[in-house]
Amino acid sequence: MCGLVCLWNIDDLPLAERMTDRIKHRGGDALHVRRLDGIPAIMGHARLSIIGSEAADQPIRNGAAAIVANGEVLNHDALRAAFGRDFFLTDSDCETILAAFASGHPRWIAAPDGMFAFVIATADRVMAARDPLGIKPLYVGYKHGGLAFASELKAYDGEGFDRVDTIAPGSLFDSETGTRQWFRMPEGAAAPEADAQDHDVATISQELRAVLEAAVAKWLVADVEVGCFLSGGLDSSIVAALAQRQLGGTLKTFAVGALGSPDLEAAAKVARHIGSEHYEATFTPDELAKALPHVIRAMETTDPDTIRSGLPTYFVTRLARAHVKTVLSGEGADELFAGYAYHHAYARTPRAMADELTRALGAMHNINLQRVDRVTMSRALEARPPFLDRDLIAFAQTIPADLKMKRTDDGVTIEKWILRKSCEDLLPAELVWRKKAQFDEGSGTVASLDEALTIAAGRAIPDKAAERAFYEDILRGQFEEPELMLANAGTWTADRVAGAASAGAGDAT
Repeated sequence: MCGLVCLWNIDDLPLAERMTDRIKHRGGDALHVRRLDGIPAIMGHARLSIIGSEAADQPIRNGAAAIVANGEVLNHDALRAAFGRDFFLTDSDCETILAAFASGHPRWIAAPDGMFAFVIATADRVMAARDPLGIKPLYVGYKHGGLAFASELKAYDGEGFDRVDTIAPGSLFDSETGTRQWFRMPEGAAAPEADAQDHDVATISQELRAVLEAAVAKWLVADVEVGCFLSGGLDSSIVAALAQRQLGGTLKTFAVGALGSPDLEAAAKVARHIGSEHYEATFTPDELAKALPHVIRAMETTDPDTIRSGLPTYFVTRLARAHVKTVLSGEGADELFAGYAYHHAYARTPRAMADELTRALGAMHNINLQRVDRVTMSRALEARPPFLDRDLIAFAQTIPADLKMKRTDDGVTIEKWILRKSCEDLLPAELVWRKKAQFDEGSGTVASLDEALTIAAGRAIPDKAAERAFYEDILRGQFEEPELMLANAGTWTADRVAGAASAGAGDAT
């Protein structure tokens, strides 16, 4: 996991060095900025080494092409075998992307599986791409007729770029052929045919469990120890329980919250049940107030709901980074299986529910995923979301929406019902069927926030509009060109289908 910069047809080494320096927090194991012979590019890289030795430092050049990448190619062993081990000069998982490109296959971009953003440069061409969901960030700036790619917007701050755009999730930017969408989200299933209303729940839940187990096993691949965020909610508890089984009883888990918060109590119960080596920490309103400037600068947003979840993410990141370099998280389960409060409004309209879940999956990149990436990487911690595994998404999208938000005979609707059903043997019933709480709510952040904001602002903050304005003041005070961040950040709104109220930012763990 790393930070990258690539200047294409901009021969300005000091600019590349400044841009790389602004994102060096993303990786403290190696820092390189290099001009490439015979290629009109300068590449910068801040490496957090998770897979590969020192020889895997980037940029990596193999033949006519060079790459800088951020992320993990989880199927790198299989790709090495497929493309021939003689091709490779390093043991970096990211070099397998170069091998896929060199193969000349028209769908080479679909070969790497995992979370990634990368730039490949040759003598006459530059390409940049992101993983299907946009778990890893990537931007492109335009200046003096050239291009500049970087992992975070703050890399561009104060450098006078004409404009900076987001590279879309699942897309490939190619200076020769333009941009194309190499991944398209599969349409979600609504309800089964009329003659199959009963569903084969046992078969669906059994297969879902198998796909989940495979996803967690895949996302544990690393050359360093992998821990797990554990909020005590369903999503992170499932991931932790499966990871503990995969690792054979060596998992470290991490939870934070205000003193006496529900998340801390629930997380401790889960940890005892699965037998993990559990760590927890508490925070106070004063600590929340002190963390606000860091969180806002890291996340590059002023959205109140995102920041509210960013605060506990910061504290659990700080706790985990003292013990591991990589963690699993439960991100994505709410979007896949209908886990937010506003989803209950769709219980009577499965087609609308399926469409909304598909939309939400495509919108995660600059809201929840931006929060998790920026906050964890601000302290050089890699967070991996197994629920956003490509194979798991493909299967989950075939599950009828009325099994995700289940309406019981007495009219009660239960979010993530099929997910709970498929994993009910993993955890005690009171934890499997615990009602969903947003991370900022369950961790006690919301309850402490009024006091924290009063401390930070020196005055009462009466409503969300004032809260957003206060956050914007903080952001503007930290950047020379704050409009870069404001123009690219996502936001939670009340404009939900079916008139549902705005959902808070999702469960970070």
